[in-house]
Amino acid sequence: MSSNRERNDWKAGRKQSARSGPKGPEKPGRKGDRPAPGGVREAPAAREGRRDGGRDRTDPDSLIWGRHPVLAALANPARRGMGRLMATADRATELERDNLLHGHAVEVVEADRLARLLPPGAVHQGLVFKVKPLEGVDLDELARPARGLLVMLDQLTDPQNVGAIFRSTLAFGARGIIVQDRHSPALAGPLAKTAAGATERLPCARVTNLSRALRTLQDAGWHIVGLDGRGEATLDEALDSRPTVLVMGSEGDGLRRLVAENCDTLARIPMPGGFESLNVSNAAAVALYEASRKQG
Repeated sequence: MSSNRERNDWKAGRKQSARSGPKGPEKPGRKGDRPAPGGVREAPAAREGRRDGGRDRTDPDSLIWGRHPVLAALANPARRGMGRLMATADRATELERDNLLHGHAVEVVEADRLARLLPPGAVHQGLVFKVKPLEGVDLDELARPARGLLVMLDQLTDPQNVGAIFRSTLAFGARGIIVQDRHSPALAGPLAKTAAGATERLPCARVTNLSRALRTLQDAGWHIVGLDGRGEATLDEALDSRPTVLVMGSEGDGLRRLVAENCDTLARIPMPGGFESLNVSNAAAVALYEASRKQG
């Protein structure tokens, strides 16, 4: 994973490095290029990566695809002037007609060429955005003032689960997500597709040490509730109106020992149906719903 940090806090005005900007325009008269109106230019087949068995091999963690994720990325002020946007002809026309480009240029590319950039089975809906990682927010920006809800993910690695948690976190009005700098998937590729644009709108802080981050949050006035199937308290018992951090463990091992020890309470979700456990993204949605009710 890149050591650069994603910035997805919707803060405009903070300039990006010049190295993060888009490449200059193609030289006019290049064979295969045809001029197009406005911010649209027709390009030859996307020249991305190396050909491999009929596919243009590209790192999916540098790509965002699908209508909702790409439109959210285009509208994110932090991405202004960055990235390479590729679209089918009808999608390019729609973006220009509905003023959805937000200053970005778009290259017209055939649908089958877009598909070759993506993992097998990926549904691009005529839109692919090649991006660079953006800077995330500092922990202090989420910690102070202490109010509302935060979510912390303890080494969750499955992109679909993390993307679904981003979507639920935004839907239930939480202020942001905290992840470990290592052992966390990039906020692009399959994760961004599953999140349906939430990664562009929800602040995310990457920290080196989760246990240290929890102590910082406690000092700032946050109540830390770790989700654990063996917790003595039920989720309803553990939650109240205080500013709350919900800590979710990894898909297989749950919360690590030091992370669990730095939680104020370990809580379980009662399951009267007798089934052993919920998928971590489903558990996060349940916890966020309950916590948001208590905040009201």
